[in-house]
Amino acid sequence: MAQLLVLVLDNLEQCPAVLDAWEEAGVGGVTILESSGLGRLRGIVSDDLPLIPSLRDLFATREFQHRTLFTVVEDEEILERVVAATERVVGDLNEPHTGLLFVVPVSRVLGLHKRRANR
Repeated sequence: MAQLLVLVLDNLEQCPAVLDAWEEAGVGGVTILESSGLGRLRGIVSDDLPLIPSLRDLFATREFQHRTLFTVVEDEEILERVVAATERVVGDLNEPHTGLLFVVPVSRVLGLHKRRANR
């Protein structure tokens, strides 16, 4: 059964290494989103910020952002390699400031194995 693997990566600088590790583990494609968690947003409110800062002001500071990576993996063996490769790059995901990884079963996938004309 296909699985959706999602990683919310805490350290932006690790993103290229994670992507390389996922590719080496057998991932065919990854979607990447900029994201930020509520805990980080709450943690940035301080005396030196304006009374009502804009979200643009809050997100402009790099340290408050994450990267959320997701991919669909059809093979359990590849999934286990991707999880292990992720922890080799970011460290034990049970430790603080590493990230959050979760896997969700996918009952149906369309368009996963498309061939691009320019390849």
